Amino acid sequence: SLQAGLAVLLKAERLFHSSYHSQAVHIRPVCRVSAGPSSLPEHPRENPTFDASCLAVSWELRQTLTVVFDFFASGQGKKDWSLFKMFSRTLTDTCPLASQSKVYVDISPKNKEKELLEVSPPPTSVHEAVVQGDRKTYAVYDLLSPSLFNTSRSLNVQLKWKRPQDSSEMPIPTLHAQRYVGGYGLQTGEICTLIYNTHPYRAFPVILLETVPWYLRLYVHTLTIITKGKENKPS
Repeated sequence: SLQAGLAVLLKAERLFHSSYHSQAVHIRPVCRVSAGPSSLPEHPRENPTFDASCLAVSWELRQTLTVVFDFFASGQGKKDWSLFKMFSRTLTDTCPLASQSKVYVDISPKNKEKELLEVSPPPTSVHEAVVQGDRKTYAVYDLLSPSLFNTSRSLNVQLKWKRPQDSSEMPIPTLHAQRYVGGYGLQTGEICTLIYNTHPYRAFPVILLETVPWYLRLYVHTLTIITKGKENKPS
């Protein structure tokens, strides 16, 4: 049973009724002992490559879960959110086996108006990073911090906007995509995927993962890629 750490939020009826959810399992070999001139770093995620000089190999298992909740579009008309509002549960304890357990909340100011939003309770720290060329600010909740949980052993992270926001003011993401189906049947049917980059001058590498039903037959030789009106040949 899921009774500790972030796993207590994994309530199936809430996750599967969200706007989007995706589960993934990643398995890869990582060199543990190398006979080369220098061993790999203490944290293998920084350099996972290995060659014939590797003497001992470990296998890394990484599981990810991505969920998108859209309360504004669902009719509630507010961008405020909380853990309880999304998952019908709150964090009650840390996982006893976890060496690290953190919650990051994007509190980046919009149009340089820092007074626009607030998070509660106060985070244990604030982290800044550059994501796709934009400087982001994150409120960090360290679940291993003894002072984070209150006397009721319940942590409900929530974000509130100090004044109402118009839906037209939602910022356009730097990278976004849309997909639609055209034509009909196997002869003229097609799937079109459009990827947009709204950055004024910077280009970004993009990895596109297409998920199609098992009954839909795709022909790789019909794949075409067009960028700025010119066709690119796929590798």
